[in-house]
Amino acid sequence: MGKTKLLFITHEMSPFLEITNISKITRTLPQAMQEKGFEIRILMPRFGNINERRNRLHEVIRLSGMNIIIDETDNPLIIKVASIPAARMQVYFLDNEDYFHRKYVFNDNKGKFYADNDERAIFFCKGALETVKKLGWAPDVVHCHGWMSSLIPAYLKTSYKDDPTFKEAKIVYSLYNRSFDSNLGADFAKKALMKGMESKDLEDYTEGTHPALNKAAINYADAIVLGDNAIDEEVLNYVKKSEKPFLDYDSTLDLENYYNFYQEIASDVLISVA
Repeated sequence: MGKTKLLFITHEMSPFLEITNISKITRTLPQAMQEKGFEIRILMPRFGNINERRNRLHEVIRLSGMNIIIDETDNPLIIKVASIPAARMQVYFLDNEDYFHRKYVFNDNKGKFYADNDERAIFFCKGALETVKKLGWAPDVVHCHGWMSSLIPAYLKTSYKDDPTFKEAKIVYSLYNRSFDSNLGADFAKKALMKGMESKDLEDYTEGTHPALNKAAINYADAIVLGDNAIDEEVLNYVKKSEKPFLDYDSTLDLENYYNFYQEIASDVLISVA
């Protein structure tokens, strides 16, 4: 039996981008699971404030050159990679000049939520899945961190459900505290539709608020992780009502609990760890 393949999809990771506690979790978990024998891949956006020279990013020509279609517009996807020598891990970065080459991440210099954050999230989620396909690497578990990855569970259970790369994959979605009070706009769900999907598949995303994105992702995920101790009460109640397996919040980040959780998910033995 081969190694369990674990894919991490996140918008931030230390040392490349540190906005919230997500960056620490996504730096610690992959290395720990790799050391326990898992095969790891990590994907994140190449935001403009990630220093390419300091972090030694370079383009992966064989993975670049795809176009991600959003609202009938082709958007070029460039893939770059960097290594974390101490951990013997590589991180793949999704890059696009229009969406990511900015000094700030989700808000401008006046604190205003970017109007195109909806398309940036769609681009990232679609691009991440297409990149994994191009890698020719079929994950057993896909672990999504944060709202920017919230479309991934829906895509995997609809448009990609019969794709050989993902058809056997289990989906874990990590919840974190609210990071924005705005919304992704009235056309978010419409723009996010992919081939093989119907409008009803994304109707729970329509509101585009932080709680709505999380609840919609919960609907499609196989298991949930509570990654924060300040999650919206309505979302927390939604997790409990879903009766889906979940790993409760633990400030110590108990790595043995995560290891067991991943193993159970990969082998279809799903239980809640509270």
